[in-house]
Amino acid sequence: MANAGLEGVVVAETRLSRVDGQAGRLVVRGHDVEKLAGVLPFEAVCGLLWDGDPKRGEALGPALGAARVEAFEQLAATGDALEAPDGMDALRAALAHLRGDAAEDPLRISAAVGVVTAAWARHVAGAAPLEPDPQRPHAEDVLRMALGREPEPERAAALDAYLVTVAEHGMNASTFTARVVASTGSDCGSAVVAALGALKGPLHGGAPGPVLDMLDAIGAPGSARAWLEAELDAGRRVMGLGHRVYRVRDPRASVLERRVELLRRAGMGGERLALAREVERVAVEVLRARHPERRLDTNVEFYTAVLLDAVGLPRALFTPTFAVARVAGWLAHVAEQREAGRIIRPSCHYVGPEPRVAA
Repeated sequence: MANAGLEGVVVAETRLSRVDGQAGRLVVRGHDVEKLAGVLPFEAVCGLLWDGDPKRGEALGPALGAARVEAFEQLAATGDALEAPDGMDALRAALAHLRGDAAEDPLRISAAVGVVTAAWARHVAGAAPLEPDPQRPHAEDVLRMALGREPEPERAAALDAYLVTVAEHGMNASTFTARVVASTGSDCGSAVVAALGALKGPLHGGAPGPVLDMLDAIGAPGSARAWLEAELDAGRRVMGLGHRVYRVRDPRASVLERRVELLRRAGMGGERLALAREVERVAVEVLRARHPERRLDTNVEFYTAVLLDAVGLPRALFTPTFAVARVAGWLAHVAEQREAGRIIRPSCHYVGPEPRVAA
């Protein structure tokens, strides 16, 4: 079938990002992602995505802090959302309660994703949610609320760099979902709830946790080749390798690997880094030998798992934390889609039976 999964089909023009799969490059509003992570805070990248102006981050910081306080006060109004066994289900249920102005405000929606993610983490740990501190940066406050303690500055900085790195990435599945919903004239909140459903899937945002499962199963660098060969012989996928667009190493993986190295040098985690690097090296080698016609290289989820583990987050929180970042990109795309003003309505090719013609 031609263009299966809409591969290669251009559905929109965007000012937000360019994903160059051949060169392994991600440009966000005119900036290489490597020049943003660790340089600009998440709030500034929100300003860059929403208004084209990273300097707006200075004003967005306090406003986002106030929005976190409001979102925390509204937790009781989300019903039993925090009772959900999966963090993504908790986010979908909680965000579905947004009404009126709140369902149209990027700050309030973004704040709600961070607050609900942290509150769900506390709930499943058997503890009460922590109240936000509006004076803190977004990444630091979300990490503090999720962990239930004061985070080390190095870990908060690493999480901030992660949020910046994955905030925007072209027409991925969840972003396309958000734009489809926005094209119908629906509200921002509905577009984000739909995008959360897409991000939940293991082929999109649900893979970082299984990367840690893989590292746990391998255990030591010397065991990597035998374990990987056995998995491939059994017909199973190697998590964290391969990407729908990139034909070389995902540039975001390089950014996150460097952040883990900084944590390791500071004695702030990163104990899995040596194992992860060896598993990556062997996995790429084995896959190239088995599939010389198709290059499968490291994607963002491989080092996402290692970084989020190093900052202290449990693996059940990995995909919701992805949403804490990507909501900024979703909302930017929603605004851009509204400018286009045309409903997204592709066609399909019917291959079913035809009505019988009477003899």
